[in-house]
This record gives sequence, structure tokens and C-alpha cells, in this order.
Amino acid sequence: MEKSNISVEELQKSNEIIGAISQYYTSRIVGQRNLQTSLLISLIANGHILVESVPGLAKTTAAKVLTESCGGKFSRIQCTPDLLPSDIIGTQTYNAKTGEFETKIGPVNANFVLLDEINRSSSKTQSAMLEAMQERQVTIGGEVYKLPEIFIVIATQNPIEQEGTYLLAEAQQDRFIIKETLTYPTANEELEVLNRIESNVFEKGKKVVNIKDIKYLQELSKRVYIDETIKRYIISIVYATRNAEKVIRPELARYITNGASTRASIAFLEASKALALINGRTYVIPDDIKALSNSILRHRISLNFEAIADEIKVEAIINAIIASIKTP
Repeated sequence: MEKSNISVEELQKSNEIIGAISQYYTSRIVGQRNLQTSLLISLIANGHILVESVPGLAKTTAAKVLTESCGGKFSRIQCTPDLLPSDIIGTQTYNAKTGEFETKIGPVNANFVLLDEINRSSSKTQSAMLEAMQERQVTIGGEVYKLPEIFIVIATQNPIEQEGTYLLAEAQQDRFIIKETLTYPTANEELEVLNRIESNVFEKGKKVVNIKDIKYLQELSKRVYIDETIKRYIISIVYATRNAEKVIRPELARYITNGASTRASIAFLEASKALALINGRTYVIPDDIKALSNSILRHRISLNFEAIADEIKVEAIINAIIASIKTP
């Protein structure tokens, strides 16, 4: 299980970088430890993250805290129903002096792109991000423009029950390596928020690591060892989402319309390596896969209207699948 070519010195440097980001995060954000881990995973895996909760639970703040700790170029896009694709991607403008068209790349050209309330933008605008998220490039006027090597979209959304929201397309959701959902803070956590605001803790941010450090983590995570048996464990879980009736009780399996795609298996592979590094290991263990199951699968399993009517949560189905599959 521990066959890795990562040296002790490399792991120590990794721990120092991750520790610096984590310490900065906890100094600025109260609670939300699951979100902290998910943001770190997306950072190390160079993947995109979708964060959902009701308004006011520090989704945007957490994204800004992560990005300001790392430096790099940051852009924030507030999604609204009248937002156009060109407002994100960029467009060509006519220069009357030269008589030529000039290309202006939009705010998507950054290391960290915060799409605030993504599901308040129209489907046309949402789809404009697909090429950027998947291919890490944009096309303007027939020309292709590469995005930065480190390119992470942090999208926040409100529950679909909220007024003025649009459903995210399945293809769009599948591009996010992780989806995290937030709950209300405890009374003690909320008291701590008030105390920190009173003492101006949130006033000024600072960079604690740099883009080179993030690139170092990303390259190191590729060398984290994952055994063949754990790869087969991942495939068994993803396969079960597509053939749930063979694995879990029929009364639960009937709620699934579509299972997870191959992107889910890839997400498990990349995210588990990142989680191993976060936990100070050079190898993946089965508990990493279990810990990631809800975050990776909750936006990739489609439930039918019957599930909504019966108030069946997708997490209940995921947990049933995990419990039914033998751990290696």
C-alpha cells in the first residue's frame, strides 16, 4: 500500500504548504471544515468545485479566502439572469482608429474564477463555461486562447427551490470534481463569527503561499500511490450507481434515473490522491474513497420526481451503495 516515490523531504514541504493554507483558512473562516477540505482538494487536483447552500453561509467568503492565501490572478463574476456569455468569455470589439477588430478576453482568464450564484445565470451563459472548464481554453472569433495552467472555477449556487434560479445542466455539473453542501453554523460558531467581526479579524487578507507552491502540490499529487485494488473499488462504486438494483434495496434503487459517468471515476482517482496529501500520506487508502463519496457523487446521480416527492436525499442512496460494496 505504501509504494511511493515521494521522499520524506517532499512530503514535509507538502505538509508545510497545506498547513499554511489551512491555518490561514481557519483564522478567517469559522467552522465549515468539510468545505475547507473540499477547497484544498480542488486546489491540489486542479479541479473545479461547486458549493451549495442557502444565502449567507460564507460560500463566497471561503472562496475568496482560499484564493487570497495563494496569490495568483483572481476574478469574481456575479451571475445574474441578464449576464451574457461574452461578459465571461470575452468578445471582439471594433477599433475605429485602426479599422480592425480587437479581442478582449473576459474575466475567465484568471487562476481562480469565482462564479457567484451560478444558477442565477441563464442556460446559455452557463454553457459558455463548458469549454473553459473542460478544455481550459476559450474561443473568440474563431481564435483559440489558452487559459492559465492553474485554472480553478469555484462556483456557488443556491438551492433550486430559491426564487430566480435555473437548473444546472447535467453536463455542466459533471465538470465539477466536487460538490459541497453547507449547513447552518452552531450557536457557538455563530457567536465566534460575531466576536471576530467585532475585533476586525476579517479586515485584511494576505498571501501565505504562491502559485509555484500550488503547482508543486499538483505535481506531487500525481505521484501519490494508489493500489490496483482501490482502483477496482472506485469502479465498483461508480458501476453500482448505474446498476443500483443489483447492489442496494429495490425500493431505493428505483429512485435513480441516471448513474455517474466515467468522470466520477477520474474524480475519485484525482481527489483521493489530493486527500492523501492533505492527510500527510503518500498513498491512498479505502477510507479516502469513502470520505469522498458524497462530495463526488451527489451531483452526478440523477434522481426522479418520485424521489423528490418522497423526500429521498441522494446522500442516502450513496451511503447505501458504499455500505453494500466490500471494502478492499
